[in-house]
Amino acid sequence: MLTLLNLEFRKLFGARSVRLALLVTLLLPLLWTFAPRLDQLFAPGQAADLVSGWQLPFISIFMSIQFLLPLFIAVMAAEMIGAEVAHGTLAPLLLRPVDRTRVILSKLIVAVTYPFVLLFTTLLGSLIAGLPMGFGTFNGGTGFDAANLVGVGVLSSQAAFLEVLRGTLLAGVSLMPIAALALLFGILYLNTAAAALATFATLIVMRLFVVLPQAVQPILLTSYFDLFMRSQQGSIGKDLILLLIYTAGFGLLSILAFDRRDV
Repeated sequence: MLTLLNLEFRKLFGARSVRLALLVTLLLPLLWTFAPRLDQLFAPGQAADLVSGWQLPFISIFMSIQFLLPLFIAVMAAEMIGAEVAHGTLAPLLLRPVDRTRVILSKLIVAVTYPFVLLFTTLLGSLIAGLPMGFGTFNGGTGFDAANLVGVGVLSSQAAFLEVLRGTLLAGVSLMPIAALALLFGILYLNTAAAALATFATLIVMRLFVVLPQAVQPILLTSYFDLFMRSQQGSIGKDLILLLIYTAGFGLLSILAFDRRDV
């Protein structure tokens, strides 16, 4: 299993789409340090003056989690199957004495890890971009709680770091089901473009379902893209359980479909 995981991670970081995604997520935070209209994208008075480098991770995640990060994740997870089918490398692998379940499970583990990789580079780029503003104690908020960027007073650097770390991890969990879903579509279609398109179309349809009754909203993956901004611990616990159930469900379906799929 460790050999398969090592192989899949090598494939992951060797893919050009992944390298592009890592470069974009690393460099994009540099834009927010001098974007003159950034304050117009938030509630009045919340983002007009960035006073600390601890605030940039929230800006970066907020601006990318709705579209950019899901797109990168969908393409990568779909490519894990589609690219190998196109290059003819998946069938020879399955001809070896390797359990199919272990093969797809290793791909699933790498796929659900990828959101955290992207968020790590986003966080790294944000912290680099925030160096001129510093990371000391400041008057304001990180954006990862109910007080948003305005805050409720003075925030220490240690407290800010914990908020940023917690928000980044929550954002990663909210993106895990997308990776598992894209992998499932990759198995069903055996084509990168079709699987990525199906994943993104599913997310768009879910976003359109915002007009449906409130009772329907908790089952939509897109309802959890703001999980990193929520501060109520009890509600977050239920949300995390549901997201993990979605991830495990899509993962199980991927394993079952791959076991029966003729590649």
